[in-house]
Amino acid sequence: MKKKSEILKGNQFCWVKILILGIALSMPSAFAEKTKKSSLPKSYESKAVPAQITDADRMFIDLREAARKNDVFRAQQLSSNLVAYPFDDYVTYFSIKPQLFDSGGGPRSDYSADSQVIAFLNQYQGTALADRMRNDWLLVLGKRKDWARFDVEYAKFVLDDDTQVKCYSLLSKLSQGENPTKLAIDSRSVLLDPSNFGQACQELVPSLVAAGGMTPSEARAIGRAASERGFDTMARRLGGEDPIAEIVKTAKVDPAKAYREFLLTSSRYSKENQAVAWGVIGQFLAKKLDPNADDAYRLQQELGYNELLSVESQEWKVRAGLRAKDWSLVKNAIEGMNPIVRSKDPAWTYWYGRALKAQGQDAKAKESFEFIDEQYNFYGQLAREELGKSNHAPSRTKVTEQEIDAMASRKGFVRSERLYAMNLRFEGNREWNWELRNMTDKQLLAAAEYAKRIQLFDRVVNTADRTKQEHDFSLRYPTPFRDELSPIARQIDLNLAWAYGLIRQESRFIMNASSSVGASGLMQVMPNTAKYVAKKIGMLNYTNDKLSDTNTNLTLGSNYLNMVLVDLDGSWVLASAAYNAGPSRSKAWREKLTSPTEGAIFAETIPFNETRTYVKNVLSNANYYSSVMNGQTPSLKQRLGVISPKAATQSELP
Repeated sequence: MKKKSEILKGNQFCWVKILILGIALSMPSAFAEKTKKSSLPKSYESKAVPAQITDADRMFIDLREAARKNDVFRAQQLSSNLVAYPFDDYVTYFSIKPQLFDSGGGPRSDYSADSQVIAFLNQYQGTALADRMRNDWLLVLGKRKDWARFDVEYAKFVLDDDTQVKCYSLLSKLSQGENPTKLAIDSRSVLLDPSNFGQACQELVPSLVAAGGMTPSEARAIGRAASERGFDTMARRLGGEDPIAEIVKTAKVDPAKAYREFLLTSSRYSKENQAVAWGVIGQFLAKKLDPNADDAYRLQQELGYNELLSVESQEWKVRAGLRAKDWSLVKNAIEGMNPIVRSKDPAWTYWYGRALKAQGQDAKAKESFEFIDEQYNFYGQLAREELGKSNHAPSRTKVTEQEIDAMASRKGFVRSERLYAMNLRFEGNREWNWELRNMTDKQLLAAAEYAKRIQLFDRVVNTADRTKQEHDFSLRYPTPFRDELSPIARQIDLNLAWAYGLIRQESRFIMNASSSVGASGLMQVMPNTAKYVAKKIGMLNYTNDKLSDTNTNLTLGSNYLNMVLVDLDGSWVLASAAYNAGPSRSKAWREKLTSPTEGAIFAETIPFNETRTYVKNVLSNANYYSSVMNGQTPSLKQRLGVISPKAATQSELP
């Protein structure tokens, strides 16, 4: 609903990084449905989120903020006043962490806090917070080049989800004489997203070049990926001066101009530089939905050097081929992808199967579809349909009351509930997710059911979504607030499964979810949009302070969704995109089509990363909600439909 920073600023950030799921501190129960609280089983009422936020809690929240800012003095002052506070480990952590990092967030290289860190790791061994502390300390040890201690601690780092730490690990191995060529190969799975590189990865790349493990061309390619994202200083540190730096610069601003100019000047460059330049130009043309993207990528394909294209260029090469219905380019682009990139997203497996099928290689296409047909996502559903299978929800695995009751005493769950009450969602999620580690499918389902009973609906989804063999899709796709939403949807003839699919994506059913630009509630309604809709539907005396009311939020969000559906000719694809990015953008993207295009291709080639992911998830969700709520198994491909080019008209909708 035109509310994400990517849409407002043109940047391509993931929705997960933008949505701030806030919960008002003054709520009697942070996650309780007010109209249904009395239905909570008595055995769980005592486990509901505590009602009151104490003075000590507020001091703890201030301590967390001081730690976030790496304010050593303030953190130590506050921690000294929180004696015997229930979260003693967090109090200690928040007092130590600012000593490890400077005000800019960079790791310090002094040894003053080492003894405190070691004592903390020993005292809280095996906890989520100890793993977080180890992550922090590894960054400090890496900056110091204290490889002996680094290696010992890195072996104990459970989550191992920090790109900088991974780069320090490779630097450690390089310093100890390990084969630089092998390390350069290992780095391909690490050096994918320049926004996560930091100092460590910027040291790693030139070090691998100096050791002979990575070629200067490979280093320039990594630097060029950073430059494509706007990290020009980082790009020079990674790969030195890039012979096509000016072409990259022009392509980012005006890819059509870069395309025209390079057609005339490409012969001045080496074959390698021609190839990578066409790849960059193709990427930015494709993001503008310019038909010449296919031509630019074809020129690149003829020259080769696929491995020197950035992740973005590799992925948009496929999308350019899809938009042009150029199945040969689609196939070649996927075959030329970094294997790590190709395996991370089922999109490329599905579209590779489609490309094979288009070329008459049905047996190989079938193998590709079968590789992902057990995945319960957008492309898993489409793959099953290609194989002639139904998209019904899998059979339900039930758990016993005893199995559910056992979850109530899990320490991580008890702690996370209290943290959620203080609006500390990051910490709450950490504790909850840590508790889920190594659980069986049945334990995960019991934990999800427990979360449902204490009305932590986002944890219901997150937990049930992790099962591999045994499932309960009524938990993976829950329907809270049905008494409120059903009559609203029925009154305006809005598909209830679609509405639920959208809410699941927007807020994960957290009533007081709020985005960084002001959207709020279950359906993430923007204030200006709310005022517009309220006026249109005759909601009297509406003011934006009422947007936090569940029924009001559902009424306004549902009506807006219905309005964009009508405005966009009944297309769920276009309307879902419009709800996220605004009707004018949906219309502009449709206008740039050159011929009727299947909905799946339109969705995959949406230029905004956030909106592209959003649309696929909403429509995938909607299909499963249909199965869960009424046993229907509609075809996702039919729901996506075919989208034809149409001149964009001005919409009065916000």
